[in-house]
Amino acid sequence: MSLNKVILLADCQSFYASVEKAEHPEYRNLPVVVAGDPERRSGIILAACPIAKSFGVTTAERIGDSLAKCPNLVIIKPRMQLYIDISMIITRIYQSYTDLVEPYSIDEQFLDVTGSLHLYGSPEELARMIQTRIQEELGVYTRFGIAENKILAKTACDNYAKKNGSGIYILSKDKLHETLWTLPISKMFMVGSRMTRHFNAMGMETIGQLAETPLEKLKMMMRRKFGKNSDINAELYWRIANGIDDSPVTPGTHQIAPKAVGHMMTLPRDYGKLDEIKVVLLELTELVCQRCRGKGYMGHVVSVGCMGADYDRPTGFSRQMKMDDPTNVTNQVYRAAVELLKRHWDGHPVRKVGVSLSQFSADDEYQLSLFDPNREKTMALERATDAIKQKYGDAIILRAVSITDAGQARHRSEKIGGHYK
Repeated sequence: MSLNKVILLADCQSFYASVEKAEHPEYRNLPVVVAGDPERRSGIILAACPIAKSFGVTTAERIGDSLAKCPNLVIIKPRMQLYIDISMIITRIYQSYTDLVEPYSIDEQFLDVTGSLHLYGSPEELARMIQTRIQEELGVYTRFGIAENKILAKTACDNYAKKNGSGIYILSKDKLHETLWTLPISKMFMVGSRMTRHFNAMGMETIGQLAETPLEKLKMMMRRKFGKNSDINAELYWRIANGIDDSPVTPGTHQIAPKAVGHMMTLPRDYGKLDEIKVVLLELTELVCQRCRGKGYMGHVVSVGCMGADYDRPTGFSRQMKMDDPTNVTNQVYRAAVELLKRHWDGHPVRKVGVSLSQFSADDEYQLSLFDPNREKTMALERATDAIKQKYGDAIILRAVSITDAGQARHRSEKIGGHYK
């Protein structure tokens, strides 16, 4: 089967659980899940191995529900840093076969092997080679969807490779009428349960029925249902159903300069005193400025947001201000953030706080100020502090206020993305 281009979507099966089973050979034949807090039997399932899934255990369900289905479930606390490290090793393995590797998530990556395929044989042979290598070196099983573009490769993996014995499937664009188009519309990429109901109400039960609807007619139908601004979504769904995707596999696609750098934290309790909120505000500002310094950015605009715990009666604010000069110096940004807090906080208890910087410029050129003669020394000190934290962890150097009851920096440093490292 010949393809104009050869794109692979590689997916690691039950990634977190697979990594843990590779680390614990004694769990090889046991039902294993990775979940929030095994000691307290609370939290949700982040990943379940195939054996656990055979008992009906699913991701995103509560640990208690999973234990009701499978009482001998092995529950492991997540180790996010380990999963990130293994994901990076897998990326380097992919890069040994092609330089065009684009991460899609921690456990999924696109590979464009068009230019290097002649070195390895057929697409199936290359996929099997990579699959075997990752299994032997890391104990993680990978599935491969193969097609001529990214959307079809993703579709091939999700609907076919994950369900067949080899874990490998080629989806040819010229055979969509007998493969993809026969599937229920709920199986289409980017179509969830709510959109499935909408398409069903429009008389579309299968992906093929959507694909074969003339684009202008689909736009008219979606305008009637969702309003006049739905043309872009109509074309997006129509292109997905027809397997049309012009986007290239782009290494470093997630390294594009951001429009803003921010951090938000949900607090463990209501913070009702200004001094308490200022502690968290300082910690978040330090994280934001540290990231900006690492990327070589200075921000001109600081934004602060606070939100109360009662969603039925929302309280809080989200405001921004432009500073006199762009900066990534923590204390300068913090002063502006505190000014916003004092000006806009209504005094109600706060449960969520966020800080961000935007309107960036490069930090290698900046205006010297007569009012800040120590700026060079301050920036040098912050860069030195960043280097120490980079090597030994964020908690190696803490401000004194972070040791108070209001401080969250030490606890936050133990986590990645809300989960323990």
